[in-house]
Amino acid sequence: MLELLAPAGSMEALQAAVQNGANAVYLGCGQFNARQSAKNFTPQALTEAIKYCHVRGVAVHLAVNTLVSDKETGDAAELIRHAAVSGVDAFIVQDLGVVQLCRQIAPQIPIHGSTQMTVHNLPGVLLCAAWGMKRVVLSRELSREEIRYITENSPIEIEVFAHGALCMGYSGQCYLSAAIGGRSGNRGRCAQPCRQSYGYGRWSSAHPLSLKDNCLVQYVQQLEEMGVTSLKLEGRMKRPEYVAAVTSVYRKAIDSGCITRQMMDTLHTAFNRQGFTDGYYTGRIGKDMFGIREDTAEDPRWCKEIRQSYESTENGLVPIEFHAVVNPGRFTLTVTDPDGRCCTLEGIPPEPARVSELTGELLSTRLAKTGGTPYFCTQVHTTITPGLTLSAAAINALRRDVLNMLTAQRARRAALRPGRMEKITVYPGNRQHPALTVQVTSREQITGKLLKMMPQVLYIPLHLLTEDLSFSQQLAQRVCVCAVLPRIVHDAELPALRESLQSLRVLGVREVLVGNFGLLPVARECHMKIRGDFSLNLYSSAAVNAARELELTSATLSIEMTLPQIRDVSKAVPCELLCYGRMPLMVTENCLIKGRTGACTCHLGNTKLTDKTGAEFPIIKDGSSCRSILLNGKKLNLLDRQQDLSKLGLWATRLYFTTENPKEVDMVLNSYREPVKFDPGSCTRGLYLRGVE
Repeated sequence: MLELLAPAGSMEALQAAVQNGANAVYLGCGQFNARQSAKNFTPQALTEAIKYCHVRGVAVHLAVNTLVSDKETGDAAELIRHAAVSGVDAFIVQDLGVVQLCRQIAPQIPIHGSTQMTVHNLPGVLLCAAWGMKRVVLSRELSREEIRYITENSPIEIEVFAHGALCMGYSGQCYLSAAIGGRSGNRGRCAQPCRQSYGYGRWSSAHPLSLKDNCLVQYVQQLEEMGVTSLKLEGRMKRPEYVAAVTSVYRKAIDSGCITRQMMDTLHTAFNRQGFTDGYYTGRIGKDMFGIREDTAEDPRWCKEIRQSYESTENGLVPIEFHAVVNPGRFTLTVTDPDGRCCTLEGIPPEPARVSELTGELLSTRLAKTGGTPYFCTQVHTTITPGLTLSAAAINALRRDVLNMLTAQRARRAALRPGRMEKITVYPGNRQHPALTVQVTSREQITGKLLKMMPQVLYIPLHLLTEDLSFSQQLAQRVCVCAVLPRIVHDAELPALRESLQSLRVLGVREVLVGNFGLLPVARECHMKIRGDFSLNLYSSAAVNAARELELTSATLSIEMTLPQIRDVSKAVPCELLCYGRMPLMVTENCLIKGRTGACTCHLGNTKLTDKTGAEFPIIKDGSSCRSILLNGKKLNLLDRQQDLSKLGLWATRLYFTTENPKEVDMVLNSYREPVKFDPGSCTRGLYLRGVE
């Protein structure tokens, strides 16, 4: 059966979801979930929420899907332990360090890979399976054909977002909110800057980063046929009325397969941004996917009707059967639920009938009145000795008591003994001055001065290396060349990627820079040494130690870490830091340049977004694809802080060239050797000094 997974940002929203047909809910507790602005749950409230859901046959998935620092690891472990003891049904996780915590503390509880892991191809799913995950939440940018291919070949469960807000960038790969205001999406604090207005070149009131909400209600039967396990509804920041309305519509769609005009009206009334989109699912990517929230008057009558579906009411969610025996001097009642639980109690003994005797029909009618409870009666079996009678009060009291007994049983779970968090091994770092590595975006940036400086590694985009194999071979003979793989590579694009890697290996290029876990298996197949990029979001000692398990040659630490965090983190593999360049803030499936002109001219470059403060964000391509990368306007610059960087235990610091021309490249290389005064007008220290929320 297709699971309907609904959001619960509060206890009221949880009740709204459960009473309107959710099979499972997902929620956050404390600080380690991707919706910190929701009400969320305290540990005590989490325990009560789990009991409430389990009584009604609903599973609870706890989101622990943020990056967790070394100092926070103990608190995260305590949350995992408490949730496990309380009976949580699954953990939703982004950070590989947190995955390890879950395996250590609660190995019996399934781990689900969050959409924040940016899993968008089959190798990514297989890697998650190898890491012990039981389910993966796919990126929202996939088409139906891509989802079908993954589900048909996946050894673990697949979950798909069916309804709700769409981020402009791939989840887990967006740093825009962190760069602008220090509020990290990877830490659950996204300020949603993509909903703001931007112009191309100069500010305008347009919204080129604001997508309509996703709506796949008409495809639920199709998704079930594909083999999708769970349909996820977005909305932990939304009101309970929204949760109730959307959950009820999707419940009807799953059960009946029919979509009515009234159902669509309900979805529109609950929330929309100038309508909905199914653009990713159907492959119709483009300007029709964009929209903004328009202020409309709230209909109090509609809200009242929706609230009635969950306020102070029970909708009878769990089917039960009664078995009643009425004999002289004895009245027993047994109730059974779908999971095989069985409760029996004895009530007030029957009396001899003076006027009318108790019949099976009358007893069945009275026992079946389970209104106001989580149960609905499907059948009553009776055995009655003739000539006896029972009062309505006696029947009602025993029915109430036996159901309370069943409720207590359903709320309990088998005692779980949590394991202990293992001590995290901290590996010492490099004691020497960090080596120099350089990453370029265009061939022109590979200047003579750059080659004379002999960087430890020269990172070059894969498509540039394959465009001129002779040049690549000559280059590989002079310096260690590492091919930069695109961050996003869908399954249909993998054969071409493999072919390119095999051709480069013949030429002597034996290393790749990988920014997505889904490409690790592919690189290994091609016998390449793997270096991890910043977008793997390695934020803690546990995560870097996981990179060692994954046999990475080196790893670039998260650009959201502070310098003290970088100093103290385990250097289980040689660690690298970006110290110069325009930081990539977002990677998008929608071509941002095509969104402006209607035609893709992203190969020409020189396009930028401008916000209302005048800040500019250049746009470049992600490799040879039509996906866009939004860059920060100000360049990260730590070139004058090299003495500080040398104390962090780093293997290397990297210069990252994006929009620079050859002359500018050489100027930066000169500044690397002879640092100049920091210019706060054109440069930034990034997040290394101020950190993120």
